[in-house]
Amino acid sequence: MRGFSFSRLSLLWKILLSTSVAITGLFAVTGWIVEKNALDTTARSLEEEVQASFHAYRSLWQSRLSRLASVSLILSQMSDVRKAFGTGDQATIHDTAGELWSKANEENALFLVTDPRGRLVASLSGVPESDAWHQLAVVAQAAKLFPEQASGFMLKEGRLYQVAVTPVYVQSGRGLGLLDVLVAGYNVDHLVAQRLKESTGGSEFLFLSGGRVIASTLNPRATGELAKAIASSAGRTIHRISDGVTEYAPLVTPLEDIEGRKIGELWIFRSFENARQALMVLRRNIILLGLLAMLAGLGLTYLLARNIMRPVEKLDRAAAEVARQNYDYRVPVDSRDELGRLAETFNNMCASIQSARRELIRHERISTIGRLSSSIVHDLRNPLAAIYGGAEIMVDSEIAPPQLKRLAGNIYRASRRIQELLQDLVNVGRGKTEGAEVCSLHEVAAAACDSLAPAAEAQGVTVRIEVAESIELPLERARVERVFINLVDNALEAMPAGGAIHIGATVDADAATIQVTDTGPGISPEIREHLFQPFVSSGKKNGLGLGLALSRQTILDHGGDMWVESEPGRGARFFIRLPLSRAVAQSEHVVASPVGRG
Repeated sequence: MRGFSFSRLSLLWKILLSTSVAITGLFAVTGWIVEKNALDTTARSLEEEVQASFHAYRSLWQSRLSRLASVSLILSQMSDVRKAFGTGDQATIHDTAGELWSKANEENALFLVTDPRGRLVASLSGVPESDAWHQLAVVAQAAKLFPEQASGFMLKEGRLYQVAVTPVYVQSGRGLGLLDVLVAGYNVDHLVAQRLKESTGGSEFLFLSGGRVIASTLNPRATGELAKAIASSAGRTIHRISDGVTEYAPLVTPLEDIEGRKIGELWIFRSFENARQALMVLRRNIILLGLLAMLAGLGLTYLLARNIMRPVEKLDRAAAEVARQNYDYRVPVDSRDELGRLAETFNNMCASIQSARRELIRHERISTIGRLSSSIVHDLRNPLAAIYGGAEIMVDSEIAPPQLKRLAGNIYRASRRIQELLQDLVNVGRGKTEGAEVCSLHEVAAAACDSLAPAAEAQGVTVRIEVAESIELPLERARVERVFINLVDNALEAMPAGGAIHIGATVDADAATIQVTDTGPGISPEIREHLFQPFVSSGKKNGLGLGLALSRQTILDHGGDMWVESEPGRGARFFIRLPLSRAVAQSEHVVASPVGRG
């Protein structure tokens, strides 16, 4: 099967394929640009959403912290609460301040009372019973900022708290004295993180401290994968992060204690999942739109191309008719555009070719008559010379009966040769042929070589025939014999100083191929292409070049073909292919018949 070739397609298909490729490429590029812009826009939108989530988080936590600080400040300024703090009795403090704290605070927040050194005095809510809470280092850290309130994050027993530290002062003889310290705050746990997620429209929150997860709104698997990814990218800016399933746009903010030291990180994530689904919908819509546009474009292109191709097809048919020498064919002119003007030009060209062809035929006929007359004179010269010489000897000399009989035979053969030449010319002119008979190809070739044996012997040329005697073909014997005579005679003229001629034959399933080879100078490439045209000759002193043209016509009349292969300086090889008359005998033998000197 032959490979696909764009050049073999019709012009209509070339237009359709080119248009489809162009439309496909255009939509592919357009889709890529739209998708890229959508991705960039989505990424910017997610970054803005993360920033908005961060601002919402800060606003929420600031309001929570401000509320705790306000409640603590109010409690620290109430006289009865101060008196209760002054007793140092946990029950008294709880009875006095606990009721006010529970009314002011609706959430389960942390509320502690410590002495100025940070030792726990009383716990109103939110403190587990543990020895670790008996001493709070956060009070010592906040003392540097007293009498102002201080706020920040605090780590205690693996938990993260956001606290506000409020000093409680009393009037003494030396001025204001630090009585106690109020520590109020919230525990950062999963419930708090979930509340942040709900208040920020679906952002995910992850609280980390020392590489350990404090609280997260993500499932355990995603939380672990994101924690690993954050740990592996320490020190680098992260624009996108993935948990192995979902990709996120991240934002990180440090969690600092009261002294401003970093004790953890808050990571806020915004998922690309919704954006990815939107992009999938966008991609699907682009593909569908592209297919629809492509089909519409191809349909429109097909209709337009068909309108353009109709006059082109007419011109193509007209060119085919002209190639078959039908110069009377004309192209109908249906428009006044470029194709219409081309059709008019084509019609004018056909008319010009008709006129020039008629004039050329007239001149060629006149020239052919003159050349053919000269060729007939040349072909008749040898047999007429034989008749004239034999008759002159018979008239002027007394010759013996055997010699007289030989001269009479020569005169008879020469006159028969003249008759055959004239009849052959008549048959060619009238297109008539003789009846074919089954002949031995070896006998036909041998008869032709026998007639030229004296000339070959005189020039020192060896003629060798290697043709199986079993090869029999339906031939017009006299015409085919003259083909061999013409080829051998041309070879003899090309080798005046001697050489060799070889005639061989091979057979295949349905034809025999004869090869006539000489060792002459060969045929130049310029003449070889036109060798079988009338009046073309190579290396001959006499003749006008009709022999090979008539010989090839003879072979064509037998249903075969004739061609030549030659290289300058390496002789000529003429090939004749003729159809077989019947199956060739399986046992073939080669017979060598030397003619002339060998």
